Amino acid sequence: YIYSPQEHAQWPPGAASRWWLHHSLKALQAQVEKLGGKLVIRQGDSQNVLLELIRHSRAQAVFSNYLYEPALAARDQEISKVLHNLGVDFHRYHGSVLMAPETLQTGSGTPFKVFTPYWKKHQQRYSPQTPLNAPRHLKHSHNRLASVSIDRLPLLPNIHWYQGLQQHWRPGEQQAFKTLQRFAQSALVGYKERRDIPCEPYTSSLSPYLHFGEISPRQIYWQIQQQQGTAKQTQYASAETFIKELIWREFAYYVLHHFPHTTDQPLDRRFRNFPYLKSNHKLLRAWQTGTTGYPLVDAGMRQLWHCGWMHNRVRMIVASFLTKNGLMSWKQGAQWFWDTLVDADLASNSFNWQWCAGCGADAAPYFRIFNPVTQSQKFDPHGDYIKTWLPELRGLPDKYIHEPWKAPDAVQTHSKVIIGKHYPSPVIDLQPSRQRALDSYRQFVKSPTNK
Repeated sequence: YIYSPQEHAQWPPGAASRWWLHHSLKALQAQVEKLGGKLVIRQGDSQNVLLELIRHSRAQAVFSNYLYEPALAARDQEISKVLHNLGVDFHRYHGSVLMAPETLQTGSGTPFKVFTPYWKKHQQRYSPQTPLNAPRHLKHSHNRLASVSIDRLPLLPNIHWYQGLQQHWRPGEQQAFKTLQRFAQSALVGYKERRDIPCEPYTSSLSPYLHFGEISPRQIYWQIQQQQGTAKQTQYASAETFIKELIWREFAYYVLHHFPHTTDQPLDRRFRNFPYLKSNHKLLRAWQTGTTGYPLVDAGMRQLWHCGWMHNRVRMIVASFLTKNGLMSWKQGAQWFWDTLVDADLASNSFNWQWCAGCGADAAPYFRIFNPVTQSQKFDPHGDYIKTWLPELRGLPDKYIHEPWKAPDAVQTHSKVIIGKHYPSPVIDLQPSRQRALDSYRQFVKSPTNK
């Protein structure tokens, strides 16, 4: 494993990702050694280190998966040319996706920008194969290859906020398969109906394992399809729904491959000139720290800080709040997620934030603005999720848990939840901010210069 974060251009791994990588490498090292192999760790320029390893090991071939981050894809293309000139075979595979991004095109031969036709064509073309078994033994090179200690890599964050990550996650391939088995056997049956309820365990929690290659989409697809084949009708529908979500991830990789500018620029290039508000440091800080005064938003942001993860429904709500109500650039939200998510994935992160902001592939229309109060009432009716992550609100009656600022003074006093003291007042007003967003977006998309 060659650690070279500087090669990721503007998106070097964030703090939560580095924490996961540290423990993932530890788990991989233990597994490799158990099978009789040796995991060699190096740090530095990928190409120079790789050529040195080839020289010392006398390797005749290099095997790897394709990477789709633009900077890494360009690096690997250059490495491919160098290895070819040296007479070293370079074998690459699309192991982190189900199908190579070049495989699917519209009828006119252009890349898809809308999910539904992409999904239909993907289902027509993709034929799952049985995953290969893992090797039972490994034989490492007779050459003694020097390796640095994983502990010497600058992976663990300097601030000790990651105790919550340790409580909620166990990186590594073995845990990835345990997570898949647990999901397939227990949570999958209710996935379609219950996946949007943030206080219930009906999401798969496989995203960080997928990102770090500890499990492949092919392995997940195969397992769910096998489950689907013996399932009752309700479970069959849930399996199909989950597979569709897996293909959404695939679509994000597809879009990044065909439109590499979307790491930093909107897919809809008109939105490069969208009149976002200049950075509102007060609002941004309140959003980051979970102190906006809107309980569902704050609960999600505190879950993110504690666990390095957030429920998908809540991710959409907090993103809508920042980009629509706050009228702030999607990149500011994407950068915060990038640093705090254990499953921070450049393809999915950029794709999802642009979707919420209305400037990406298959984007939510500009007039779709998630109301954090009504969303909270619908998906967390008794405030179970809110009370988990905002313990200061546990004394409030359920009637006010979604809008605590509406609690009368007597209720606040009795509940020991004084708004403005124990819990903040709303940092912005929902209705005026919603109207401001609608007006801004409507004027922008109708402007002759943006046609």
